[in-house]
Amino acid sequence: MSFDMKPSVHIIGAGGIGIASAACLIRAGWDVIMVESNPEKIAAGRRDEMTLDGRPIRGAHFIHFDEWVPPTDTVVLLCTKTFDNAPVLQRIANAQALVPIQNGYDRKLEECGHPAEAIASFVSECPPDRLSVRITRAGSLHVGARRKITSAEHESINALVSAFTEGKLFPVKRVSDIDPFKATKLMYNAAISPLAASAGVDNAELLIEPLTQKLFFALLKENYSILRHAGLTLEQIGPFHPDTVMSILQAPILPKILGLFFRPSLRGTYCSMSPDMGSGRTEIDAYNGHLVRLAGSFPCPINKAVITLVDRISSERLPKARTHLHHLAASLPPGTLK
Repeated sequence: MSFDMKPSVHIIGAGGIGIASAACLIRAGWDVIMVESNPEKIAAGRRDEMTLDGRPIRGAHFIHFDEWVPPTDTVVLLCTKTFDNAPVLQRIANAQALVPIQNGYDRKLEECGHPAEAIASFVSECPPDRLSVRITRAGSLHVGARRKITSAEHESINALVSAFTEGKLFPVKRVSDIDPFKATKLMYNAAISPLAASAGVDNAELLIEPLTQKLFFALLKENYSILRHAGLTLEQIGPFHPDTVMSILQAPILPKILGLFFRPSLRGTYCSMSPDMGSGRTEIDAYNGHLVRLAGSFPCPINKAVITLVDRISSERLPKARTHLHHLAASLPPGTLK
């Protein structure tokens, strides 16, 4: 990747993360090309431009994905959901320019050999056919290498980190290895997303009702156990390190205190899987499916049950409802929810 006097970036996906990234890089003086497949978003972008927390974002150029020609030496931020990756990866010839900012693990993407990824711990929401983004939960952007990188790749990653930092919209952290942060984000996403999305509630609701809280904490513990059993390192992306969270969950009273601690920051925030429920496709395979594959023969009954539930809701186009979580709990082997 190389940069001119005024660097440019192509951002694929005008959603919550894509638009937040665009706003940050425009403020840093970069040329931003938004690549989107939704005609309504293309028209809106060309007509009204974008907004972040009610403030206009001016200067981005919009192009339809069908008309997009991938650059050979310009940064490409992949901000789609994982189930939209396939056509993008088929078209990109130079994976060294690719920097995904996604949740979950896409098997095809993992094979690409791209040098770096970014993980967002903030929550950024965008309506399906609009370009109005709200950051509903504060957090950081971690950017780092995913393999051994060359000096040129190192320089390019640092340039991107510097630009995000200059944009001053969220804290930016340059890390030497992105994998431990990605694994930790998966641990949380694969616990919050399928439960909140199935029930149709905001993320804070998982910490209010006794059954949903029990399911959430049990799934969180199972996710942690799978990742540790697989020998993966976990890093801190929130107030506590995952090891500390697990220690809290083992204590009799502390989990309720943990719920009270996290509830205010999660109120009014919705997981990215929620709008996809009933559409026929979700990121469940990139979240819990990845964990099940990682577990192998290691026990993971809640993850398997969650996948079955989400797939059924999606394939049968069922409405989101709290009763789904009651059926989930009833389907688990005795003693799973202690």
